[in-house]
Amino acid sequence: MTIISSFFRHSRSVILAAVLLGLATPALARGVPDGFADLAERLMPAVVNISTSQTVDTSATPPGQPPFNDFFEEFFRQRQDPQAPSRRKVSSLGSGFVIDPEGIIITNNHVIEEADEIVVNFSDGSKYDATVIGRDPKTDIAVLKIKADKALPFVPMGNSSVARVGDWVIAIGNPFGLGGSLSAGVISAINRDINAGPYDSFIQTDAAINRGNSGGPLFNLDGEVIGVNSAIISPSGGSVGIGFSIPADLASSVITQLRKFGETRRGWLGVRIQAVTDDLAESLGLDKPRGALVSEVSEDGPAKKGGIRVGDVIVRFNGADVPQMRDLPRIVADTEINKKVKVEVIRRGKSKTLTIVTGRLEEPLVQKTDAEPKEQENDSDKLSVQGLTLADIDDALRERFQIDPKVKGAVLLKVASDSHAAEKGLRTGDVISEVEQRETKGAAEVVKAINDAAGDGMKKVLLLVTSRAGIRYVVIDLTP
Repeated sequence: MTIISSFFRHSRSVILAAVLLGLATPALARGVPDGFADLAERLMPAVVNISTSQTVDTSATPPGQPPFNDFFEEFFRQRQDPQAPSRRKVSSLGSGFVIDPEGIIITNNHVIEEADEIVVNFSDGSKYDATVIGRDPKTDIAVLKIKADKALPFVPMGNSSVARVGDWVIAIGNPFGLGGSLSAGVISAINRDINAGPYDSFIQTDAAINRGNSGGPLFNLDGEVIGVNSAIISPSGGSVGIGFSIPADLASSVITQLRKFGETRRGWLGVRIQAVTDDLAESLGLDKPRGALVSEVSEDGPAKKGGIRVGDVIVRFNGADVPQMRDLPRIVADTEINKKVKVEVIRRGKSKTLTIVTGRLEEPLVQKTDAEPKEQENDSDKLSVQGLTLADIDDALRERFQIDPKVKGAVLLKVASDSHAAEKGLRTGDVISEVEQRETKGAAEVVKAINDAAGDGMKKVLLLVTSRAGIRYVVIDLTP
C-alpha cells in the first residue's frame, strides 16, 4: 500500500481528498438513508470544479510524482512529445465549494499552488476567474475569491468534533475531470495521522475519492461540510475506499485567519517535543504514556520565559488535555497569540502548573543535512559503558561531528551494533548530556551515572541525547 500525499501541485501528480469543517448543529444518529437525491439536488450547485494552468519545466520528471498508470495519464495530459519544448503550459483539475454567497471558495492548497491562472466552474455552466485570498500549506487549505454578478449558492460549515465512526457521509467533487459527481460512504476512523504534516487529524472515509476530488467537501446528512477531501491510500491511483479529509474544526480556524489576515497566525511555545513511550513513562514517573515530553527549549521563547524545562511532560495546555504528543502542536497553534495560559507539566513525577505567554509561530528555514560523519580511529581518552564508547568533547571532536558549541556532555565515538543503545537509534557523533535527568559534563560523569544506576538495581536508564536530527530522550536497558 502506498500513501499518496495530496500535497502535489498538478492534478497528474495528485490523489485527492479534502474536507472543510465548521461549527454547526450535529446530525442525529440515523439508519441507512433511503437515498441522497434530495441532498445532492440541494448541495451540488455550491460545489465547483477548479481548473488551473501553470508553465512548468518538462525536461525532467517532477520530484515525488506517483507512478500512475497510462489510464490516469490520459485523463490529465497528453503524452509528452520528446521533441516538445522544455517549458510548456500544463493544466490541473480539482474541486472546491462556496461558503459565502459573495464568492468565497474553499479548496486545497495543492490544487492552486503556483498556478498562473485559476478558473472556477459551476454546475450551471458559469465560469469565473479566481484570486487567492490566502493559503496554508501546513493544513493544505486555500481560500479563493471570485466576483459574481449574483448571490451564489453556498454550503454551511459543520462541527467535525461530533462526527463518529459509522456516520454516513457524502463526497461531492470533480473526479478525473468528469464534472460534478457524488459518492457516499461512512466515516471509517477519526483523528487519523498519515504523516502529511504537523497538524494531522484526518477524517477517514470509505466514500469514493479519486483524482480531481481534492478540495471538495465531505458532508454529513444535514448537508454540513465536515471535511475537505485531501488524500487517499491507493496502490494504483484509484479509490480503494480509504480517503482522508481535513476536519472542519481544523479547517475553519485556518479559513478564518486566511480571510482576515491573508495568512495564518499560529501560537508558538518554543519547545521541541517527543512522544512518551511505555519506557519513557516508567522512567519519568508517569502512571501511563501521555502528554508531550520536552526534549529542547528555545532560548528566549515563551516556554523558557515561563519556566518550562527539558524533561517536563506537558499534559495540559490552556485548559485542554494533551493525550498524545501530536495533540500539542494543534492545541498551541489554535491558541491566541500573546495570550497568558496555564500549562500543567509533570516534572520528576510531580505535577506543576506554570504560566506562559504564547508567541507567534514563524516559518522555519530549511537547512541541508550533511552526510553522516565517518568514524576515526585512535581517539584518546575513551571510556566505555553498555556498548558505548565515549569521550569528552574537545575542539577537534566538535569540528569532526559538527557539534554545536552550546552542546555539553560526552560524545559517542562508537556504538556496539549488538547493544540496546544501537537498537534505540544511538549513533556515532551523538552527545549524551543528561543521565536520569541530571546534567553530565563529560564522559567520566556519564559512565559513572550509568554504572551507579546499574549498581542501584535499575534495569533501565534515561538519557538525553543530542544528534544531528535534534534532541530526544532515550531509555536503554542496563545489561549485566
